[in-house]
Amino acid sequence: MAEQLHDSTVYEQVVTILRELLERGQVSPEQMVVIGCSTSEVVGGQIGKAGTEQVAEQIFRAVFDVRRERPFVPVFQCCEHLNRALVLEQSSALLYGYDPVSVVPVAKAGGAMAAYAYRHMSGAYVVESVRAHAAIDIGDTLIGMHLRAVAVPFRPSVRVVGHAHVSAAFTRPKLIGGERAVYQ
Repeated sequence: MAEQLHDSTVYEQVVTILRELLERGQVSPEQMVVIGCSTSEVVGGQIGKAGTEQVAEQIFRAVFDVRRERPFVPVFQCCEHLNRALVLEQSSALLYGYDPVSVVPVAKAGGAMAAYAYRHMSGAYVVESVRAHAAIDIGDTLIGMHLRAVAVPFRPSVRVVGHAHVSAAFTRPKLIGGERAVYQ
């Protein structure tokens, strides 16, 4: 059963997780970080059944507050009903050469988080896929399909947001070559 959470709890948990991920993954200003989130899971409900804009607002605010401290490109993943399409700012989509798709995420088709992001981002764009440098998965939403080829699991000090399990990852370049290869 879904329950109310203190607004500051979700916000603070996401800020901590994101700061740690950016630091450990050495995310630079032009690199993308996917935020996959089930607001239903955050409030203790079943994924896709109890979405809440209040939780989405807290997470969105946390992401953009951290972004002001340490720039990166935020990308919000839609739910399975939109094939896990992604919402990002138009300037970033164009920089990376992503083509838009014609859809507007809403709570019941896209999820509360992606719908909120779409309405509140500057020049929101929806694209089918990205190859992100890092990601946070709040509520087991399956963000792996949007990461670059070599994902490195990251265990943040905060393992839940509200009631939702959190996993995260950053990526690294492939190590190629054999015993003669030098990587540093």
